[in-house]
Amino acid sequence: MMPIQIDEIKQRVPHRFPILLVDRVEELVPHRTITATKAITCNEPWYRDVPDDAPLSAYAYPVPLLIEAWCQAAGILSLWSTDDADDLTDKAMLFGSITDIRVLRPVLPGDRLENRVRLVRSTGTTFVFEGTCEVDGQLVLEVASAVVTMRDQDEIRSRPAQLTEHEPMEVVR
Repeated sequence: MMPIQIDEIKQRVPHRFPILLVDRVEELVPHRTITATKAITCNEPWYRDVPDDAPLSAYAYPVPLLIEAWCQAAGILSLWSTDDADDLTDKAMLFGSITDIRVLRPVLPGDRLENRVRLVRSTGTTFVFEGTCEVDGQLVLEVASAVVTMRDQDEIRSRPAQLTEHEPMEVVR
């Protein structure tokens, strides 16, 4: 399959500046894998308040955005892995969970992320993924499992929010 450029990506996903974190899809095998890239530059909005005399460590790409970039690649794979793409026009993509994330090194301006996602299994419009993110062949992120599902937008809007109490979350570093 030929690379998928930004114009076709924007036809399929709702994300826009500054949170569209996929620049190009290098390789996509529906129902199997995707490799999507994101170039990191110092002109991104999250670097706006970094002072000119800041050390290089101040330019570490925010980890939540690193994870979001990987998740957007997974979302694109799910869109190309749905048997009836026309049936998705009134659907919203929801991430249900993500587990066992390991961040192995900082990502800096000038780096080019290669998000590699593999579809582990799917049932209807629910997908389970795993994968990695690399920079210059070096592993920077591992994701053991992520779940994505498609739901009817009207159904989501019509349900009242339900607040529940949760146990405090343990942060593992």
